[in-house]
Amino acid sequence: MTQTPSVTVPGPRRVVSVDLDAPLPRLVADETGSSALVVGYRDGHPVTTLDVLLTEDPADAERAIAPLAHDARLASGDEETPVPDDQLPMISIVVSTIVARVEDLGKLLDVLEHLDYPRHEVVLVDNRVKLPEVDELPGLLEGRSVRLVTERRPGCSVGRNSGVAAALGEVIAFTDDDVRVDPQWLRMIGTRFVREPDLDAVTGMILPVELETPAQIWYEAYYGGFSGERQFEPVTIIPDEVPGAMRHARVSAVAADGTVRKHFAVYGIGGYGAGANWAVRRSSFDAAGGFDNTLGAGVPARGGEDLDIFIGILWGGGRIGFEPRAVVHHRHRRDLEGLHHQLHSNGVGFTALMCALILKDRRHLAALTRLMPVAAKIKTKQLVTRLAGRRDAAPETMTEASTTRIPRSLAYHEFRGFPAGPAAYFKSRRFWRDVEEGRFRP
Repeated sequence: MTQTPSVTVPGPRRVVSVDLDAPLPRLVADETGSSALVVGYRDGHPVTTLDVLLTEDPADAERAIAPLAHDARLASGDEETPVPDDQLPMISIVVSTIVARVEDLGKLLDVLEHLDYPRHEVVLVDNRVKLPEVDELPGLLEGRSVRLVTERRPGCSVGRNSGVAAALGEVIAFTDDDVRVDPQWLRMIGTRFVREPDLDAVTGMILPVELETPAQIWYEAYYGGFSGERQFEPVTIIPDEVPGAMRHARVSAVAADGTVRKHFAVYGIGGYGAGANWAVRRSSFDAAGGFDNTLGAGVPARGGEDLDIFIGILWGGGRIGFEPRAVVHHRHRRDLEGLHHQLHSNGVGFTALMCALILKDRRHLAALTRLMPVAAKIKTKQLVTRLAGRRDAAPETMTEASTTRIPRSLAYHEFRGFPAGPAAYFKSRRFWRDVEEGRFRP
């Protein structure tokens, strides 16, 4: 049963894109909402976000937004000559779907086919275990330049692996059927690979499509962004070269000027990327072993497949570039029940992933044991603040629109998933063994 939130239910919040180099728009409270998530753009790329409380006077919103337009630190900073088209790598976009959101999938394919990129292909994986009586997919694909791959074995991991196996590109980009991509998305990914040829993978920025329902607003407030507090500075994630069991167990986020912006455990890489928006060199994907079929949506482990790849790349000494100009827009779960399920799956998937990592390489056990006291302290702080209805660390610059109280049920569902992860992982291993041996029946 869905737990009734004990906090004030927020009204709809607009998502507004603002060109910070142009006259500011007129924003007032109306029937579409009394607050807005303002996404500030420069040179066509997002450089900041701000929650703004709207009133009947447009001057109030303008006063809140105006400082952003005058902050020199928010300049995009990309004054380099654009990479010529003939130097950009061939990219295959892999989307694995169970065709549950036909309208969203159609809108995604509309954009993917016509991206501003010289050489790319779209590989759509039909990952439905069983076809419905009325199949809308053939009609959706009619007239489109999309390569269709059929994978009837369950799970997003096996679906994506099948898509990669059929792909022709030297770089593979992944996104989901519940997102919309910016027209420049692929060009920003390809450009980053060319400018940093030692990168194994590139992750990007994820912004919300809409914040129309309380569940969508609470999800943003709970994490502060899709995968963590949003950051708008490109960084390169580089593993520490230290001897012993802790080799590559910690990583640094390094800015273009060589400054270390953050130093953290490799297991926290989710703050810099998610499976809905990332790309990898095929050679690096193969070296990491591809997606683990026992992890991810569609199998009992529920999640962790994207973090498994990220950690595998860094654990092997590779590098990941975070590129905030590579943007996709995600449609968050609209109802509270769906949000509870997602957060619980996040908790289950994370600890299931830890079990998978330890079985692959026992050095993870030593590293996790060493890092456990700090991790426990951080998680305890998160639990206390989230049960109190607050986010982890609200910046001082946040406006009244950002003080959304969060239902305690969100933390409850996520944190109760953590102890369930190990059992779910071993159940997932048995489940996948049945699939491989032909004993699985949908």
